[in-house]
Amino acid sequence: MTTEHFYLQPATLDEAMEMAQANEHDFRFLAGGTDVWANRFQGNETASCLIDITGVGALKDVKRIGNYLSIGSLVRLHEMNTHEAVRAEFPALITAANSVGSPLIRRTATLGGNILCENRCIFYNQSAWWRDAVGLCLKCEGNICIATGSKKYCFSEFVSDTAPALISMDAMVEVVDRAGVRRIKLEDIYTGDGLRPRNLDKTALVLAILLPLEQQFRSVFKKLRQRESLEFSSLTTAVSVNRYGKVKMALGGVDPKPVVVEGTLESDRAELIKQALKKARAVDNDMYTRNYRREMIAVFLNRSFDALLPAGAPPD
Repeated sequence: MTTEHFYLQPATLDEAMEMAQANEHDFRFLAGGTDVWANRFQGNETASCLIDITGVGALKDVKRIGNYLSIGSLVRLHEMNTHEAVRAEFPALITAANSVGSPLIRRTATLGGNILCENRCIFYNQSAWWRDAVGLCLKCEGNICIATGSKKYCFSEFVSDTAPALISMDAMVEVVDRAGVRRIKLEDIYTGDGLRPRNLDKTALVLAILLPLEQQFRSVFKKLRQRESLEFSSLTTAVSVNRYGKVKMALGGVDPKPVVVEGTLESDRAELIKQALKKARAVDNDMYTRNYRREMIAVFLNRSFDALLPAGAPPD
């Protein structure tokens, strides 16, 4: 029996939502496609209906809305440096965007797509014949997590690079779903469940990412990967301090969801790092070992604090 495949191109947001709800049991939104197509080639993404939203112009705006800078979900990563407001107030976002893939990928990938990219695992992100030979895992209709032996929990890693930078700067997302438009803290859309990494309705669409203006963020972004281009993150850290001395750390690559720790410049650095290590449930499902990635958490965070500590401030 042959399955029909559909490729739909809405011109407006309303059309996109209507198409999603009409095909809600078997569809995928498509923007830059750098994550979706890779997973389709591996047989990990099989939706019969693709809804290409790149024609929805309302999702490409960068504008000020009240005390927030609103960045449309379809703004491409390479475009971050072209917006004065991003350069002036959120340079860490540019650094994070420039760490994603290669220049060609960044000219295609969108900001919304990057914060929603699928969790990854060395035992899952392989070709179909490789997975058949090794054995199917929980994330692809198997009955066990190959990395840990668990029959209940998937520990595929959250690997977005832009999300930790955004979270460290208190980003929110504007989402439209069946209930209407709402705003959510970015970190709250992630579940920590590798099988179902996001708690958004399947037909939900991210409209924009909102960053608070006039916070005078000072941020440090770091990423661990085997090669400077192409590789997904094995560890991403972002540490930001706002004008009031609030410290917020966000980590990726070491847990099924972002690891988030908050404090102030007066907080004990060692204690904040200890909290991050306690929350990071890294397992051996990456090219780097679990122990090495955990060691590098402390290294990256200490270096970030060294860079952010105000001149003349007393050491911890």
